[in-house]
Amino acid sequence: MSYPEPFDLSGLKTYSLFDRPSKVTVEDFASPLKAGMRVRDFLQCLPRQLAALDLLAVASAVAKAVSSGRKVLLCMGAHVIKVGLAPLLIDLMKQGIISAIAVNGACIIHDTETAIAGKTSEDVGAVLGDGSFGAARETGVFLNSAIKEAAETGKGLGQTVGKRLMEEAFPYNGVSLLAQASRLGIPLTVHVALGTDIIHIHPSMDGAATGKASHHDFRLFASLVSGLEGGVLLNIGSAVIMPEIFLKALTLVRNQGYKVARLTTANFDFIRQYRPLANVVNRPTMEGGKGYNITGHHEIMIPLLCAAILEALADKG
Repeated sequence: MSYPEPFDLSGLKTYSLFDRPSKVTVEDFASPLKAGMRVRDFLQCLPRQLAALDLLAVASAVAKAVSSGRKVLLCMGAHVIKVGLAPLLIDLMKQGIISAIAVNGACIIHDTETAIAGKTSEDVGAVLGDGSFGAARETGVFLNSAIKEAAETGKGLGQTVGKRLMEEAFPYNGVSLLAQASRLGIPLTVHVALGTDIIHIHPSMDGAATGKASHHDFRLFASLVSGLEGGVLLNIGSAVIMPEIFLKALTLVRNQGYKVARLTTANFDFIRQYRPLANVVNRPTMEGGKGYNITGHHEIMIPLLCAAILEALADKG
C-alpha cells in the first residue's frame, strides 16, 4: 500500500474568533493578591472557573438556606477531625449555620480521645506489628459504656456520647464536636459499621447495643433528611459510609411521601470516588437542585469553605 497524499487544508471553513462563543473570558481571570488583604477581597480574587466557582456556589447555597430557615446537614468522616478542623465546625454550629451533623464510627473515636487527652491518631505502622494498635484503655471503656447506656435508655448514640462527655467535664471538651453539639442542642448522629473501629476489639464492646444505638441514629438522621427540601447537605471526607447512609435515608423519606427534591449537595474529599459522586452529588439531585464535587485537602478546602460561607452570609446582611 502506498502512502496517501497529506490532507489538503485549504478548504477549511473558518469563522471569526470574535463571533465564537468562549467558555473563558478575561473577566473570569484571577486578580493579583496583596499582603494583608481581607478574606472577602481574597475570595473576590479567585478565578470564576471550575472548583473556585463551585466553592462560591456552595457557600451561597448554604447562606441562602440559613437565611430562609432551611436545614444545612453536615456528614463527615474522621479525617476532618484528625486534621484539626473541629473548631471551625463548632463555630458554624454556634452561629446557627450547621443544623445537624452525621458521622461515621471513627469520628467518635478521635473526637472523644481529643476531649479526654487533647490528642488522637496513633501511628498505626509503628504499633500494628506488636498488636497494640487500638488498645487504648480509656477510649474503649468510655465509648462502649456510653453506647450501652444509649441502647438501654433508647437514646441516640451521638446524643449519649456527647452528654457523657459533658458530664465528665473533660479538659478539651471545647474542641469536641460531640460535646459542643450536646451543649448547643444540635443533633449529632453516629453511623457505625461493625468491626471498623478500634473500640470493637475491646472486651467491653457490645455488638447488640452498638447496632441498636446506631440504628436509632439512622432513624434520627432520616427525620432530619425529611426536612431537607430547599436545604444543603455537605459530605466531607466520607467515601463510603455516609454516602450510603444518606442515600438510604433519602429513599426512605421519599417513600413515605416527603418532598425532598430541590436541594444542594456537595462532596469534599482528596480524590474523586464513585460512591460520593453517585450517592451525594448526582443521584439525590436528579429530581431537582444541584450537586457539586470539590477535590482538595480538607485542611485547606474546609477553611476556605467556612470563610466563603461567612462572607456570603454577611452579604445577605
